[in-house]
Amino acid sequence: MRLSKLISIALLATSITTVSAQADDLIKKAKDVGLKAVPADKAELMKLIDDPKDPITDKKVELGKKLFFDPRLSRSGIISCNTCHNLAMGGDDGIPAAIGHKWMANPHHLNSPTVYNSVFFTAQFWDGRSPHLSDQAQGPIQAVPEMAAPANLVKERIVSIPEYVAEFKAAYGDDVNISFPKIADTIATFEKTLVTPSRFDDFLNGDKKALNDAEKKGLNTFIDKGCASCHTGIAIGGTMQPFELAGKYKFANIGDFKGDDKGMVKTPTLRNITETGPYYHNGAIWTLEEAIKEMGSIQLGIKITDSEAGEIKTFLKALKGRKPAIIYPQLPEESATTPKPTFD
Repeated sequence: MRLSKLISIALLATSITTVSAQADDLIKKAKDVGLKAVPADKAELMKLIDDPKDPITDKKVELGKKLFFDPRLSRSGIISCNTCHNLAMGGDDGIPAAIGHKWMANPHHLNSPTVYNSVFFTAQFWDGRSPHLSDQAQGPIQAVPEMAAPANLVKERIVSIPEYVAEFKAAYGDDVNISFPKIADTIATFEKTLVTPSRFDDFLNGDKKALNDAEKKGLNTFIDKGCASCHTGIAIGGTMQPFELAGKYKFANIGDFKGDDKGMVKTPTLRNITETGPYYHNGAIWTLEEAIKEMGSIQLGIKITDSEAGEIKTFLKALKGRKPAIIYPQLPEESATTPKPTFD
């Protein structure tokens, strides 16, 4: 074998080794700042999303999916959970402020967050007032600007539909109490399954080629600029954080939302972020580049250049995940006793 060929082989091996070492370093760096992968092993994932006191089963998930898509949970009979958390559109509605009952915009001009991966959030709603999905699911159904259905009306409609009663018994047992909280719990069980692992997760789980060089550079910039100080964990967000730490949000005057009583705001997940614009709690920013630069200014007190914003955006694209297959359900027929829609 010629010396030149031997040298080429040696250089190639060295290059591969170097690239692999760089990937290992970046994986460690990401984990050191708190970024975590969706487990590749289903059993490990179930440990994170399941509740031993109310375990996830196929029957509960299918029933929860029907309830999620059923507009009869709203007073008018035309708004479902999927209306604002559209699973075909990244799990949100794609508009600045949610529109609900009687074509009413959210009075605080709040943007609908994605429901995908919400099982990993430590708090629900922008002000974090709900600790988990089961509690959160009760809010929008009853809220006047959203689905506007009192708890007793929701229960009456569901128990008046024989097929729903049969499905609740099949899922929970013949002695099940089909209460409003149980209905919300069942919706939450379906929502827990809306997990979207991405190529970023593959990378953290050890596939060093899952991200290309530009995406790896973007991840490194994301970390170096301090983005992971709030956008961290498995959700890459989903925790309560102080807002406007270093500067004033330029669209703060749109809506009256100020966070919780301590000024804390739930950090949105960055998973599937390319699908969930417009951005921020009031949906005032429409491009990722602008959202990234504004966050640098108000949260980190730094100027993020156009080039750096582009690098970070390139990484964020790799967070678009693999969605679970959702077959639109056929909903059960109502009966003569099912309460009629009202528009008051």
